[in-house]
Amino acid sequence: MSDAVPATGAVHWVGAGLSTGSGLAALCEHSDRIRLWHRTAERAAGALDRLGLTGRAEPRAYTLAALAAELSPGDVVVSMLPATEHAPLLAACVAGRAHFACSSYVSDSVREQASAAAAAGIVVLTEAGLDPGVDHLFAHSLVDRARRAVGDDTPASYRLTSYCGGVPAVPDDFRYRFSWAPLGVLNALRTPARYVEDGVETVVERPWEATRGHLVGGERFEAYPNRDSVPFIEQYALPRAWRPTDFVRGTLRLDGWLRAWDAVFEELRTGDDARIAALAGELAAAHPTTAADRDRVVLAVSLEVRADRGGDVGDGGSWSGRYLLDVEGDADESAMARCVSRPLALGVRHILNGSLPPGLCRAAGTAGRSERWLDELRADGLDFAVRVGD
Repeated sequence: MSDAVPATGAVHWVGAGLSTGSGLAALCEHSDRIRLWHRTAERAAGALDRLGLTGRAEPRAYTLAALAAELSPGDVVVSMLPATEHAPLLAACVAGRAHFACSSYVSDSVREQASAAAAAGIVVLTEAGLDPGVDHLFAHSLVDRARRAVGDDTPASYRLTSYCGGVPAVPDDFRYRFSWAPLGVLNALRTPARYVEDGVETVVERPWEATRGHLVGGERFEAYPNRDSVPFIEQYALPRAWRPTDFVRGTLRLDGWLRAWDAVFEELRTGDDARIAALAGELAAAHPTTAADRDRVVLAVSLEVRADRGGDVGDGGSWSGRYLLDVEGDADESAMARCVSRPLALGVRHILNGSLPPGLCRAAGTAGRSERWLDELRADGLDFAVRVGD
């Protein structure tokens, strides 16, 4: 692995969609060389005006070739593009020895370039948004606290749940409003989910069929598993002496969502790709997020550990803890934009100050880093609650 290429201080923020928010403004406080790349220079300028950043960042019309032509070694590229577009953008960063950051999961195509990135001395920061991102920070913090309370070598069982959802702040009959690509929402529901329930590794082909009621701060929601939860047992560094009773990462929805979406689920059961694409357009038209709507982000992560021999926490017995992030959007910014862009901007600042090593990084690489990031996020105005004990 090469030494990290020193950061120049220049940041190229690529994409100005619904998740670009006050994090970009925060970066303008740390660098006077910010370029916002969007479909056209006019759209980029409009986004800067909407964010109150006219004159503080430069608008650019995005093409991969145009961006690559402006890259210098040590610049930072922030991708707010769909995950499928990260790999070619990262390849341009490797070629130009520019650092790369995104809020998405690590894809195979990104992972394949990790060695080349490390050899080039550039940081590849991933999973640095809300989910994935803040959810990992919460989980690492809880696991570390539990390990210190119960003990790594103590045989124990545990239950970890991590649920996140973007929902209407004021519930509607449909219990949802589309604020991002509607086809992505539907296709996520068509993707099998793997998790641990009652001590058994479980796969469900239709995630919504595993929907359960879930209480968050006394409020009832509905939650279902998504993606593959099992690899995160290792990523969160849970002790091998502990066995999972339940381990699930999933999506949170308003109470009543399952019933309200019954007709949608019927289409998902029987429709082909063309029909689902058409359905996505119909639903987006029927249930859009308008300028008058306010969104809400709820992220709830909890961990309960019980040693096999029982006893008190101080004696290596049982332990419980939970984090809750509950944010509503306002007239200036949506909750989703705030919760995605601020953690990502914090990660970029860590690249700028040279505190991240070259190669593939996640926001929550260690428990110690997670605690530092959580302290910094709170100082940046992203508030959350933590509770330890019953």
